[in-house]
Amino acid sequence: MDVISTLGHALWMAFAMLWEILWPLILGFGLSAVVQAVVSKSEMTKLLPDDSPKSLAIACGLGAASSSCSYAAVALARSIFRKGANFTAAMAFQLASTNLVAELTIIIIVLMGWQFAAAEFLGGPLMVVLIALLFRRFLSRKLIIEARAQAGRGLKGKMENHAEMDMSVTEGSLWQRVTSQDGFTATSHYFVMDLAAVWKDIAVGLLIAGALAAWVPADFWNNFFLVSHPIAAKIWGPIVGPIVAVVSFVCSVGNVPLAAVLWNGGISFGGVIAFIYADLLVLPIIDIYRKYYGWKVTGLIVGVFYVAMVIAALLVELLFEALGLIPSHRAAQIVGMSISFNYTTVLNIIFLAIAALLLIRFFKTGGPKMLAHMA
Repeated sequence: MDVISTLGHALWMAFAMLWEILWPLILGFGLSAVVQAVVSKSEMTKLLPDDSPKSLAIACGLGAASSSCSYAAVALARSIFRKGANFTAAMAFQLASTNLVAELTIIIIVLMGWQFAAAEFLGGPLMVVLIALLFRRFLSRKLIIEARAQAGRGLKGKMENHAEMDMSVTEGSLWQRVTSQDGFTATSHYFVMDLAAVWKDIAVGLLIAGALAAWVPADFWNNFFLVSHPIAAKIWGPIVGPIVAVVSFVCSVGNVPLAAVLWNGGISFGGVIAFIYADLLVLPIIDIYRKYYGWKVTGLIVGVFYVAMVIAALLVELLFEALGLIPSHRAAQIVGMSISFNYTTVLNIIFLAIAALLLIRFFKTGGPKMLAHMA
């Protein structure tokens, strides 16, 4: 009975987290789908010829307008690199695709507060700058040639067809594209397919977060994150945050509930930011890097990403601390004792209705066949 009760408690925590993020999840994926429906991927390669500030800024903008699926982002980055895009710019696009997208921002705000979302948006471009500087120092022309040759072999990773999918409407004004029948269809397809691409990560993230919130005592987190040593904790958080992300296997927006649990447990502000950035370093994605670019470049990607996210997270924490923007209370909204009829319930009902409309449009316009092809 104790085992059943403990398991039930963890499942309830996971469901409570899902209930809190349901409407922002639908809103975020809806906004992302609208943007993808009117922004074409076909010109990406031409827009990313080098690692200049202009190209990196464009890469961040294009990434922020795309899907939050880590696997699709990695696949699309390889695709545009194969077609001639600069390697560093492709990596910047990949980073922005998972860390600067609308759905991630909205969920972070709902669960953890606007300060974390602001830190994420500030730290993302900072991490891109650090990555560009590190690649200029350590990524040789020989390694680029080897990476392009390996990428040209076309070894399959994951979500390849999803990454290549481009149903964007390009004729007419922006408003005409969004409100047209073709725009509505493209939006519905992107919405469903993006959710199909990441639902497993979201589910795993919620289950792990629920288990940790229910089963791991506060004393463990306090000791692990060095809460009693404030200065050491500030440095330790960004160092250990990505490592926790790597071993948790959770990527995309699924790591936000777990980040909320870690914040409540005592990890530093910078540690939370570094943990969220590390969705591109989970073990399955590292294996995909190996297939795409070979072992040498994979090792460089992992090392550069890790160093960049640790430094960026630490700098962001120092800045936010100086500005007095770090929350003084660790009370991320991850659970409720019960489901009540409040604003969350009302918003969930409204956005579930919107999701139903998009789902109906998806089924009426050949969506299932395209989804089967995507998989």
